[in-house]
Amino acid sequence: MNSRLISASVAFAAALVSVGAAGADAADMVIAMPNWPSGQATANILKVAIAKEYKLDAEVRELGTLTAFNGLESGEVDIHPEVWRPNLDSLIEKYVDEKHVVDIAKRGVEAWEGLCATPDAVAAGIKDIKDLNDPAKAALLDTDGDGHGELWIGAATWSSTGIERVRANSYGYAKTLTLVEAEEDVGMAAVDAAVATGRPMVFACYAPHHVFELHKIVRLTEPPYDASKWKMVPATDPDWISKSSAPVAWPATSFHIAYAAAFAKKHADIASFLEKVEFTPEEITHMTYALQVERQPPLEFAKKWVDSNASRVDGWAKP
Repeated sequence: MNSRLISASVAFAAALVSVGAAGADAADMVIAMPNWPSGQATANILKVAIAKEYKLDAEVRELGTLTAFNGLESGEVDIHPEVWRPNLDSLIEKYVDEKHVVDIAKRGVEAWEGLCATPDAVAAGIKDIKDLNDPAKAALLDTDGDGHGELWIGAATWSSTGIERVRANSYGYAKTLTLVEAEEDVGMAAVDAAVATGRPMVFACYAPHHVFELHKIVRLTEPPYDASKWKMVPATDPDWISKSSAPVAWPATSFHIAYAAAFAKKHADIASFLEKVEFTPEEITHMTYALQVERQPPLEFAKKWVDSNASRVDGWAKP
């Protein structure tokens, strides 16, 4: 047999092995995993808990939220562990209220979103969101020496990041600060460095989150939420950021488990389980601390969490 035939035979055999392995390892369901620590923890907790209670294997797949919602509709994704409201209300309106292809668990975790300052920023007089409009105060947040301050507003894939751009435009500090988009690891590393070196920093923040356990972070004051002033155009409009307006604080926030309606029909018992899953804000803070500060792998953390809360997880699975 010549070398070309041998190579072809090897490649074909490898392909067969690959296909066989994929079939053998195919999971029973897919859980979307967000790129923030609490979502990574809860995705894996659901994986471990479902395996414990229902003997089904779930693949945890890192996906952006829009991709995950499309997957919930198409059948490629079964569960999303952490859907934030009001951030994703436009997707909920589309997939839950209009198309009826996704269900949102009624239980949720109370949260909040806003802007926060390090102690040195507060000491420098940055305490209210209107202080960011002051060019002299904004310049104190300069990190690259160009005389213009920077403000981390979240990861590029987060829905909240676009909303923070809307708020920056509405309040006016988009003119005095450079809005920086980066992954949360980068943003939190910058906070750690700012506190360690005594440099003022303001950044987008949310709770529950471990950063409040690490540092004396202060939330900037701002006008309270006013529904008449919170005007968000759906993100499906390519110009939604420039068309939207929000010169007020975020509304009340919470996050919930979402699951495909088709999945719920096929696995009514697991859908019932998902409706009973409940975490406290303090537990979410502990999860983010374990993953981000202690650097525990999400799956290993989830195994220990489920083991430590076995009776509670059993209760969620009871009819």
